[in-house]
Amino acid sequence: MTDIDISSQQAAIDEFQGEPGDQPVVRARFEHNGSPRYMLYTIKRFGFDHDHGFHLDLQLVSDELDEGRETVEAKLQTGDADLIDIDYISAARERAGGAPIVAVHPYGQTVGGLVTPAESPVAGLADLSGHRIGVVRRLDKNWILVRAACRKFHGFDPDETATAVEAGSKVELTRLLEDGEVEGICQFWQLVPAIVETGPYREVMPMSRLVDRLAASDGEGPIPVSTFLTSEAYLADHPDGIRGFRGAFRDAVDRLQRDDALWETIGEELMYEDDPAVVRAVRDRWREMVVPDWDDSTVEGMERLFDELRAVVGPDALGVDELPEGLFRTDLEAEGRP
Repeated sequence: MTDIDISSQQAAIDEFQGEPGDQPVVRARFEHNGSPRYMLYTIKRFGFDHDHGFHLDLQLVSDELDEGRETVEAKLQTGDADLIDIDYISAARERAGGAPIVAVHPYGQTVGGLVTPAESPVAGLADLSGHRIGVVRRLDKNWILVRAACRKFHGFDPDETATAVEAGSKVELTRLLEDGEVEGICQFWQLVPAIVETGPYREVMPMSRLVDRLAASDGEGPIPVSTFLTSEAYLADHPDGIRGFRGAFRDAVDRLQRDDALWETIGEELMYEDDPAVVRAVRDRWREMVVPDWDDSTVEGMERLFDELRAVVGPDALGVDELPEGLFRTDLEAEGRP
């Protein structure tokens, strides 16, 4: 375990913040324990933002809920941020409710894993009934996936036969497991390696497997579950900033896919657990789940997953009836260079 906290991570980022000059500024607000910070740090470290004609103003924020929404969602909707990432079901829920937000680029298949104590009798989803399972919130994508898979493949709904304990944040979710207040948790993917590599815990089921089964993806590559979002107003006023971000994102992905030494630095500067085994596990999972770009076929896969989830668990479990028109913007200029 390291002494890393939000302030020390921010200090590592601020070393490369620089000045915007006359370039458009994109205020990016991302969770301090979310995996996008690895990629955003890479953009700042190598100046990919200025290479693509914009200035990335990167600030890390809490992962706690703000009136039922993730902190980053609240910041985008109140005008305190220009760029965030959330899963596209949450984005659909907010846009359907009137929030003028749009998804402008994919991030990746950012789903989590079901983690239990090593000696737990829970060996798979079929064993969940009668157990207390920690979730960030009932509308979290991981719990929705678990419910859908259990209903479709095992004939029961764990929201009815198990006890879902809402933690309110990823940090609190891990604490619930470690203190024995729950018998398993649906934790976000980037935190799973630190739990299972350093404690008496195991990952029973990666949620990525459920995405592939439910969406019938047939080996076509990871279906992105999280996307980068901006407001309609910012996109209208600063399209070059968003196009520039898309280009910088692809440059950062390329660097992170091939540069193992960079991941060692990220472990030292940004990870709460810098054990080499944990860093390697996070690195390898990140490389598998990231989606560098999208097109109409990518969106078709996302729509297919949504339709299957709606059919299996119903719109009430999703918090939204359909994917609202205009949610996905795949029609921006691909290159994003000035």
